[in-house]
Amino acid sequence: MNDKQQILVIVGPDNHPQEVVDRAAWLAGHSGCDLMLLWCDPDIGPLAGSFLVSNEARDINEKIKDAQQELVEELAVSARQQGLSVSTDVLEERPIADGILNRARDMNPAYLVKGTHYHAAAERSIFAHTDWQLMRGCQCPLWLVKPTKMQEQPLIVASVDPVHNHDKPAALDRVIVGYAKKIAAFSDGEVHLLHTYDPLTAVGAAVARTIKPIKIAVDKIGKELRVEHQQKLNALADSYDIDTEHTHQLPGAARELIPAFVRSENADLVVMGALARWGLKRAVIGSTAERVLDQLPCDILIVRIDS
Repeated sequence: MNDKQQILVIVGPDNHPQEVVDRAAWLAGHSGCDLMLLWCDPDIGPLAGSFLVSNEARDINEKIKDAQQELVEELAVSARQQGLSVSTDVLEERPIADGILNRARDMNPAYLVKGTHYHAAAERSIFAHTDWQLMRGCQCPLWLVKPTKMQEQPLIVASVDPVHNHDKPAALDRVIVGYAKKIAAFSDGEVHLLHTYDPLTAVGAAVARTIKPIKIAVDKIGKELRVEHQQKLNALADSYDIDTEHTHQLPGAARELIPAFVRSENADLVVMGALARWGLKRAVIGSTAERVLDQLPCDILIVRIDS
């Protein structure tokens, strides 16, 4: 019996499947995992499940599934040539996101790897797309692949919040940095810590905590907050032996600064956090990851903790 942990790889016709398999194979080769390639085609649904479907339609369904199985087997060739153990399957469950999440819960993979693409405004506004459903519901680390080539020594950005705004606990930062460091260690990459904060929001929160009406010393409060954020960021960096040249604090909106920083540093991967609260119908993920997904030119890895 094979006790090695698997990486669940979602492949399909609409998300550069070969690049996804190549990235997953790279990850499996470094982490010692096996691969499970799961073909998911949102445009072709199973016909055999309904009693209203004719025998002829069921035969067509089987032929389609056989063709899909051949496609996913072809994708597995390159990974197997690297000496990796690869299994394959075709997802018939609908909706696609529910089927993927159910498969991930059954497997408990080390990572779930999936390709992603630009999302239309309608998809972003209603969060109907599979990617967002996975971002909000996937309990294992979710690696979303962009169609770009990683550097031999990748630059990894750990997006942290050491002041723990937005009800994010300190443990989440440790998980984020832990994964970033682990990936950097096996790939001979380097980790950069990035903390962004909105100074206007921070000043407003500080003023709201005052009891008596006072004249607001905005400049003073802003400076104190900047120093506080920097001290906590430095403490986090020190605990992981990350030097000041690789530690960055930027004032402004995260949804704008994170993609800009990634481009300026030519980063290969951004690691971000999600907080799962199981009392709700779905896990809660800060809107930052959702907002930057389309803007990032590189891969994104979303990790989470339970609350």
